[in-house]
Amino acid sequence: MQIPGFKSETVATEQEIEVRIRGLMMDPSTRQPIVVLNDLSGEVVLPIWVGLFEANAIYLEIEKSTMPRPMTHDLMRNLIGGLNGRVSRVVVGALLEDTFHATVWLDQNGESVAIDARPSDAIALALRSDCPIFVSRSVFDHAKEATSSASATPSEELRRWLEGLNDDDMGRYKM
Repeated sequence: MQIPGFKSETVATEQEIEVRIRGLMMDPSTRQPIVVLNDLSGEVVLPIWVGLFEANAIYLEIEKSTMPRPMTHDLMRNLIGGLNGRVSRVVVGALLEDTFHATVWLDQNGESVAIDARPSDAIALALRSDCPIFVSRSVFDHAKEATSSASATPSEELRRWLEGLNDDDMGRYKM
């Protein structure tokens, strides 16, 4: 049975870099939430702009807050577990037309299934599933190129600002 959004590929061929969530913040110019990812060395910063609801879902899990009823990403985790599956990893694997694309990798009955997802949903699910988050090297490279080719625009200013952040700047949202 073919399920829309499911891919049967197993292992990504592209080199991936494991990341952690450095924090969640608001873009100072647009007031839109940003999830800030770092490679494990802390040298490379990747900001991903997300929606308010998705930012809230990520925030709730960062803060280990519990709700009286399951939220959407809790439901997804519970459904996957109830079907004897597990989220093995999340990969932010593409940046197309200024939009990040992610894949949630599910393991079930000895098989891996790749599911297309928005990075914000994939990250929220990864946090709840305690699985690693990866970014493809090409996404990091493409994001760096896009930023370095821009003149001193608000994006360039934001990039410099993000690179200069220390953990205290992340406030209570740091991990």
